[in-house]
Amino acid sequence: MENLSNYFGQNIKDKRIVITGGTTGIGKAIADLLISLGGRVLTFGRDKEDFNHAFTDIKTKFPDCDLYGFPADITNKEDVKLILEEIDKKLGGIDILINNAALSAEGVTKGNLEDWQYILETNIMGYLTFSKEAVDRMTAQKSGHIINIGSMSAESRKPESTIYVATKTALRGFSTSLRKEINPLGIKVSLVEPGAVTSDMQPDSKASQQKKIEKLEMLEAEDIAMSVLFCLSQPKRCDIVTMQVRPHLQLI
Repeated sequence: MENLSNYFGQNIKDKRIVITGGTTGIGKAIADLLISLGGRVLTFGRDKEDFNHAFTDIKTKFPDCDLYGFPADITNKEDVKLILEEIDKKLGGIDILINNAALSAEGVTKGNLEDWQYILETNIMGYLTFSKEAVDRMTAQKSGHIINIGSMSAESRKPESTIYVATKTALRGFSTSLRKEINPLGIKVSLVEPGAVTSDMQPDSKASQQKKIEKLEMLEAEDIAMSVLFCLSQPKRCDIVTMQVRPHLQLI
């Protein structure tokens, strides 16, 4: 096998990469990793403070990197339009799409229809919208890779997060069908389903999450970033279709 540093960077350097929800947690970890390997990244998130913190942090670590984006809400049509214009202007297309922007949600006995609508717009329509836009741009070049960040909730189906389970189960079906639809166009699709990962979506405090990491009951965001990199690093002949990544002691 060739040098591993070349292997993991071969499909990243100078690639045009879009990461939805790339300002915190898994998305931010993926942005850090792909930028470190020379990727040209455009990312966004709905929280202005999180976005500014992420941008400053990345620019500090990688001063010469190609990093673009601005605060935007994936459910807002005008925001999406502006992001797409920025993609075409700054990147000139998309080689890699990381669909990551998502929100947590509880069960049907809590919340209300208005809250659920926003969750569905984010967790499902956001993925569909950017997949469609990516495919439109990838088809002409007959290449590309879409990675959907799902969740093991689609399998564990815990009763306290029924709405979230519904969205991640939908994403599992969408990813399977999407691959069959666009593989003939030369476009790859991978679904990465993490188990428990430290993030702002977790109900536990940061200190509690750290204890779970130490007890092998929770993953770091960087673990999922490395899993995404593995999917992206495969030669053209090889697809990682679905990857499930769980903490060692999380039994599902």
